[in-house]
Amino acid sequence: MYLKELKLDKRTVLLRVDFNVPLNENYEITDDTRMRRAIPTIKHLQDKSCKIIIMSHLGRPQKKLNDDGTLNVEKFTLKHLVDHLRSLTGMNTAFCDSHDVDKMTSASKNLNFGEILLLENTRFHKGETKGDESFAKDLSSLADVFVNDAFGTAHRAHSSTTVVARYFDKTQKSFGLLMEAEIENANRVLNGAESPVTAIIGGAKVSDKIQLIEKLLDISDNIIIGGGMAYTFKKALGGQVGNSLCEDDYLDLAKRLIEKAAIANTKIWLPEDSVAADAFSNEANIKIKPSDDIDSGWMGLDIGPKAIEAYKKVISSSKTILWNGPMGVFEMSNYSNGTFTVAREVADATQLGAFSLIGGGDSVAAINKANLSDKVSYVSTGGGAMLEYLEGKILPGIQAILS
Repeated sequence: MYLKELKLDKRTVLLRVDFNVPLNENYEITDDTRMRRAIPTIKHLQDKSCKIIIMSHLGRPQKKLNDDGTLNVEKFTLKHLVDHLRSLTGMNTAFCDSHDVDKMTSASKNLNFGEILLLENTRFHKGETKGDESFAKDLSSLADVFVNDAFGTAHRAHSSTTVVARYFDKTQKSFGLLMEAEIENANRVLNGAESPVTAIIGGAKVSDKIQLIEKLLDISDNIIIGGGMAYTFKKALGGQVGNSLCEDDYLDLAKRLIEKAAIANTKIWLPEDSVAADAFSNEANIKIKPSDDIDSGWMGLDIGPKAIEAYKKVISSSKTILWNGPMGVFEMSNYSNGTFTVAREVADATQLGAFSLIGGGDSVAAINKANLSDKVSYVSTGGGAMLEYLEGKILPGIQAILS
């Protein structure tokens, strides 16, 4: 069910969001994108005069305990987010620092319509990531309606994202507006996308993207490969890749993917040349080399000028574009040209009428760093979740709303 179909007037809503935002050493938010992307759903609930009980995780507190085995509350508490949430929404915002059901119930009962209660980091509860039923039941008891707007955690069967939904029937739960948009835009690529369809796949390892590439063979006209994974393909074809990142265990698989692409009539584009360096450093010596003829002791850290020109032509002629993964080590300025050129080309193609979906943490970081996020069609908030959705997997957080 969609949010606008729910009966919401003056009801208490349990809203799962993804407020997993970065904090500096003073516990100040350094990038509030994830919070801002949830605001349309919160505003919709405010317009319906709802009591809004918000839950989210922040980091992995159970894996980063203090030396004495206790939670590092100060580092991971959502209390650091209260003032900014109040500022973004303009709504009275209370905070509950406990997952004790009596304390959460008391705090929710003190809430007025049109106000927010932010619950403490769900991952402070040991059962959250294990899908603990009792924790989910306690959370469900707080509200009339459950809304999941946390696409970034939709691939996790956690208590607050998936299990809690079982305690609400179909007329009492829905996706939030962000979740709706994420699903809609991913489906636009997966189902009946306008051709030519080009997938730009980068990153370090072929092993991380096997299922995605196999899925994209069915729907893409072109698959552009960049990043460290390109050298596994190059070596699989008999090339010399020097000290470039290469997964020798996946050479046969890379060959099979190339063969499958030929059968599917999908063109796989590998970088003709690379920016090679003699060390993994921005201060290293660099030279342009054919990607299949990199000297021993040297490594490819970005796509080269010939590859850039070839990729630009493919992207500019595309009508549907998916970008997941950088073309090189874009965090270092000497190896950022490929990634940022791709970002600009995707933005230019979008302005000329192409549909573009950016998914995956590094691609999102690159498009944001290039100040082009408003020049592409959609920037996903869900790295792992978007990847798994595009692979064709059933995400438990989505299935829980539909069932």
